Amino acid sequence: MKKYAALLLSVLMIGAMFAGCGSNQTADTTDYSAMSIEELKPLIKTVNQGKLTMVTSPDMAPYEFYALDDKGNPTLAGFDIAMGHYIADFMGLELEIIPMDFDGTISEIGSKKADIGMAGYSPDPKREKAMSFSDIYYMGNQSFVTNQELAGKFTSLEDANNPEYQIGVQIGSIQAKLAKQYAPDADIIELSKLTDIVAELISGKLDGAFIETLPAQSYAKNYPDLAVVLDVPYDAAGNVVGVSKDNGALLAAVNLAIEAAQEDGSLDQFIFEATELAAGNIHEGLLENQTTPNP
Repeated sequence: MKKYAALLLSVLMIGAMFAGCGSNQTADTTDYSAMSIEELKPLIKTVNQGKLTMVTSPDMAPYEFYALDDKGNPTLAGFDIAMGHYIADFMGLELEIIPMDFDGTISEIGSKKADIGMAGYSPDPKREKAMSFSDIYYMGNQSFVTNQELAGKFTSLEDANNPEYQIGVQIGSIQAKLAKQYAPDADIIELSKLTDIVAELISGKLDGAFIETLPAQSYAKNYPDLAVVLDVPYDAAGNVVGVSKDNGALLAAVNLAIEAAQEDGSLDQFIFEATELAAGNIHEGLLENQTTPNP
């Protein structure tokens, strides 16, 4: 009987210990969205103190790309880049930008090695495990692209659903999901760089590709052999900033910055300037000395 009582007491004590541990791990219920930027600043946590670390994939003009000067020297440009600087300045932080392949940007945010990512993200629910979504800052659309020689063969998305066609998409992108939805019978080719997709479209190695509309139009201006032929329906339209999860103060500050940039006209100016710049001498994709970090 004494052994039973002692055992029961031990079980109760262990249960109390676990209950106590659980009570210390309460969820953060702070309403950061009700705070001003001055109230949020001391609460914002970043990977590197005093800096806002941002990842991007510089192969989507006019979102992000390299503008080349007369001597061919590259400067990171695009309206996502300009918006990143605006967000950092709004928070009183220095912006640190790390270029990499698109799928790498999602991994870096998911592993909390970066604070934010801007790479033409759409708010795909499958990405919510890796990042929190800001408010939508730009309403982007999706398109189906081919070369001028094949343009007449694609009068609807049903025409792309052909086992004889090779359809290009970027790894980890919304367009990969759309290709599987609208062209499941086609041979879907996933490539890491949008520049590779465009090059293979021009060369005829790919028959078509799913690309976001604004970059697709930008590529078509620079490469007349390309043809943006079809609109692609997509429920989660619009672009968001990817924010490191469990960082409510940072997310709220990003949303305040987006609202401010929309209200003061800065975002419209960023888009206009980037679109004009993208029509000039540019480089899309990583530079030779740049690589995507290992997850």
